[in-house]
This record gives sequence, structure tokens and C-alpha cells, in this order.
Amino acid sequence: MSAGPGESAEPADFTESGEPAESAAPSESSPSGESTKSADPKESAEPGETAKTGDPTEPSAPDKTAESAALAETTDPAKSAAPSETAEPSESAAPTDPTDRSPQLPLRPGWFGWRRRYPRTARAVGVGTSVLAGALLLVALVVPDRLDRMTFQSFLRLPVELIVLAVVLLALPSRARRVTAVVLGAFVGLSTVLKCLDMGFYETLARPFDLVFDWVLLSDAADWMKDSFGHTGEVLAIIGVIVLLIAVLAGSALAMVRLADVMARHRPMAVRTTLVLGVAWIMCFTLSVQVGGVTLATKGYSQFLTNRVKYVRDGLGDADVFKKQLTVDAFAKTPPNQLLTGLRGKDVLFTFIESYGRVALDDPTMAPEMDKTLTAGDARLKAAGFSSRSAWLRSPVTGAGSWLAHSTFLSGLWIKNQQRYRTVTTSTRATLTSYFQKTGAWRTVGIVPGVRKSWPEGKYFGLDNIYDSTHLGYNGPYFSWTPVPDQFSLESFEKLEYGKKNRDPIMAEIILASSHNPWSPIAHTIPWNQLGDGTIFNQIKKEGTNPTEVWKSAKRVRTEYRKAIQYSVDSLTQWVQRYGNKNTVLVFLGDHQPVPTVTGGTTDRDVPITIVAHDPKVLDKISSWGWTDGLKPADSAPVLGMDKFRDRFMTAYAK
Repeated sequence: MSAGPGESAEPADFTESGEPAESAAPSESSPSGESTKSADPKESAEPGETAKTGDPTEPSAPDKTAESAALAETTDPAKSAAPSETAEPSESAAPTDPTDRSPQLPLRPGWFGWRRRYPRTARAVGVGTSVLAGALLLVALVVPDRLDRMTFQSFLRLPVELIVLAVVLLALPSRARRVTAVVLGAFVGLSTVLKCLDMGFYETLARPFDLVFDWVLLSDAADWMKDSFGHTGEVLAIIGVIVLLIAVLAGSALAMVRLADVMARHRPMAVRTTLVLGVAWIMCFTLSVQVGGVTLATKGYSQFLTNRVKYVRDGLGDADVFKKQLTVDAFAKTPPNQLLTGLRGKDVLFTFIESYGRVALDDPTMAPEMDKTLTAGDARLKAAGFSSRSAWLRSPVTGAGSWLAHSTFLSGLWIKNQQRYRTVTTSTRATLTSYFQKTGAWRTVGIVPGVRKSWPEGKYFGLDNIYDSTHLGYNGPYFSWTPVPDQFSLESFEKLEYGKKNRDPIMAEIILASSHNPWSPIAHTIPWNQLGDGTIFNQIKKEGTNPTEVWKSAKRVRTEYRKAIQYSVDSLTQWVQRYGNKNTVLVFLGDHQPVPTVTGGTTDRDVPITIVAHDPKVLDKISSWGWTDGLKPADSAPVLGMDKFRDRFMTAYAK
């Protein structure tokens, strides 16, 4: 075949012994199809051609002359062309230093031929890219999945997985190596994304991301961003997440391919380096060598993947376990007229205070101010003839997931994930509130200002009427996530249900949302007769703090959190003092601890619970529980699982 423009000429034929054949084909063809023996004008012309200075009409030389010239060329080492030699001058390699005797590898042309014009820069860029690729993969393998464990020393570890990857890539042939590198690189990228999700979940929920159940929470996170930072903030956050995801996957895959190619080009050195690192890892692991308190030889990435697999397996098997628990109910066969007889004629209010956790009472930076609030609340209630007793409950969640805590408290089952929540809310399992409805002795209502969408689960909880954020008569502003301030929600409950004359006893589930993350801006209590339609809160919001500024400092976050809890407790105790009567029974509790930014990363999941009543007989029925008098539970007060409260409460007030 003749070489096309810009292509290398085909090599001459060789014999099996490696010697050039006597009848070797010319090294190049002219565009017209006639053979030329050389591109050098000094060489003799091929048969059928005339010299440059000759007459074009002159006949060609005899065949014997051509054969002799060809034979002379093939036997003369100085004139024979290398098979890989190219025909076009523009395809020649970039000029090199004539004093450099080391073998030179041809450089790829690169964009616009820059590699050939700047060979040293090209080599420096290549080395830098390889180093960066290795650093990216090393970081992906050793980076912790928790921000509180991320230290400089954590990146100085030697992961055994990196050595194993090198062995695998060195053992594979070219094509299989590149395909494997892409797959492994993308997998490392996905695991890095999972680590990033874990970081976020540990910061908000104090637990890792659940690959089985937590996908639905991503939409809730987007809603939270919208409520806290507006629609623009939500869109920018989603775009940023998508761009980051693509960048991580593509970057890790390209980095793995890059390292695979480098190891293939320098195979002997790569093999020696891998062996040295393998021996070093074994020695460091055996001797437990540490750097700054961190073990140098690590297999943390493998442990991370093992834990992920275990979580998924446990999650997939959790459904069967929970279905068995779902059928166990000590009160399922109790006749309605024998249920909750000890509370007949009373108005029973189950009130959740968002994020009201033990940290608010135990943390030394918050406890003094909270003590003042609870002491003032105690005095307020006593002045109105009420008494109270308090203890601790252990919530199934922390940081967020209020609906899981609410359903745990009311259903008597440990609702620790979204699958359990969906299962229980679509079942016939009775809740504490639905048992009140089942008796027929109470009108059951729900005050849920945090609900802004359809809430089909409301029917499951046995509520005759539900008042969400759109049915409370509020015309004021949102306070970040919170649609309605707590004081206004309680006032609306009084006007819509509790303050009506000649009504039946009420059982209400009330969810106070002002202490919801991000705790900025927050409302403050005002005279109850000035609440109106809520427009007064426009000015209060303007005077409040900016969440973006607050969240720049963990100290400010804790301060605003404490103020939000104080506002909720003040609103509730003032409402009882103002509207409570001899038949009022209030059970109020926190649903979960706040985010780790406030708790400092503690694993404690305890929340306070208090029962307030005007009738002494109500509290006498729980005298054996060992609870603390007043609104603040003692440190030594009993701690009860939140799922155990329903049955214990119904047993205490069964007669």
C-alpha cells in the first residue's frame, strides 16, 4: 500500500532471519503511484524516473541498473531506512539535546502540537498529573467519613487497598487493565461520595447514611435548604451537589487510568515499589507503628466497605423483624370502655418541643439560662395551681427525624428508619392517640404547624381534625424553617378548639416547631392579646438574627438554640397559666437531641419529659415511677426508652 499524506511509509520486507530481503519494496510511493527509493534528492532515481536535472522525456535506465541500485541500498547500512521511519518531515520527533545519550521516547503532539514545541514542560506536566492522580486516590482511600475525625495525621496513613490495587493492575494485560482501572476508579469515586454523605449525616443525625432507607431524606434536605435560604439557595445547592458528584466520579476514574498507564510504562520500577510498600505495610501493621497517634498501616477503607455491606444486609432484613414486632400489642383486645379510665373527663395534651434535648439542661454554657427559664415556668404553674414531674426518655433519633420520634412515642414501637415509619403508618397498629379516639370519650385533634403538604399519616394517628400551617389563621412570616411561631400555634389551639364552650374533653397532639434547626431568626413572647393574625411577627423577624451569620460560629449556634428552647418552654407554660383549668393534663417532651454542632458530638439521645396536672390524683398514679418534682429532671432521674412510654402510660391510667 502507498502511504497517504501525513502517514508513515510501510517498512521493507525482511527475511525470517531478520536480514533485509533482496527484493525489498521501495520505502515510499509517490502520489502518482510510481515508486521512489528515497526522499533525499541526492539519492539515485528509481527505475522509470529521471534525475531532477534530466529531461523528462528521456527513457528510463535498463532494469539491471535498477536491480543493482536496489541491491546496493539494501546491503549498505548507511543507506537502509528503519522500518518505522516516516516519510513526512513534519512527523519527525521533536529536536533533542545532541549530548543526551539516553533513549528518547517520542512525545505525543498534544493540543496544537505544544508537547513537541515544549518537551520539558510537557514532561513536567505529565509527572505532575501522575503525582496528582496518586494523591487523589490516596485521599479517597484514607479520608475519614466523619468531620470530627479528619486530622492532618489521618492523611499520613498507608492503606493496604492501594497496594492491592497496584498488584491487580500490574497483573492484567493492556486492554483489561484499562477497563479495570475505569471500573475501580469509578467505584472509589462512589465510595468517596458515600463518605461525603456520611459526613453530612453525622453532622445532622449523628449516624452514617443508610443506603437502604435514607434516600427519601435527600428531598427533605432540599426542602430545608429552600425554607432556610430560599429557592435560589436550594437550586444552587442542588447544582453544586450534581457538579461535585460528576467531578468526583470522573476524576477518580481518570486518576486510576493514569496510574495504571504509568505503572505499565515503568513496569520493573512499579513492581519493585509495590513489593517494598507491601513489606513496609506488613511490618508497620505487625508492629502497630503510629504517626501522631494514628496507626500508619491501615485497612480502614476495607472496614468502611464491610460496614456498608453489613448495614445494607441488616436493613434488608429489618422489614421481617419489624413485622413480627408490629403484631404484639398488649391493649389490642382491651374493650374501649376499659381504656384510659383514669383520665376520663380530662383534657390531655401531648406536646412535642422540637430538638429539646438533654444538652439544653446539661451543657454548662446553656444550663444556667435554661435553669432560670424552668424555674420561672415552675413558679408560673404553681401559681395557677399546677404540679409537675419530670424524667428522661431515650429517642430513636438525634439531630433530626422528628416524625420517627413522634411515631415511636405514640405507637410503642422503635421506629428508627423510614421503612419502619411507612410500615407502621400503613398498618392497623393502634397508637396512644388512636386509643383515646377508640374510647369515644375524647375529641382528638392535631396542631401541626410544621406540616405544609398533604399528611395522609394523620389518619393513622387517630386524629378527628388536623390543623396544619394553613389552618391556624397565621398571616405572619416564616422564621426560617418554622411556618408558625409556637405562641401563635398555642393561641390558635385555644381559639379553634380548647376555648369552645360546652365541648367534649379533648385529646390533642401539639407539635411546637419554633425550636427547629437552624434556630435563626427566632420569635420571642409578646403579650397574648397582641398576637392578632400574626402580622406583628414581621417586625420581630426583621429584628432577629441572620442564619447565614449565626452558622459561621458554633458558639452562636448554641446560643440561638438555647434561646429557641427557652421561647418554646415559655410559650407553653404561659399558655397553661393563661388557659389551663382543673381538667388540664399536659405531657410535654423533646423529640430528639439537636445536631452535633450543638451537642458536641455526644452519642447521648436522652430528651426531657414532663407531666403537668392540676388534679393531684393524676400525678399520684405515677408516683412509683421515681420521677423528679418540677420541670427539670434530675441527672439521676429514670431513663425510659421512648417506645416503652405508651404501654406504661396506658397501664398507669387504666383505672
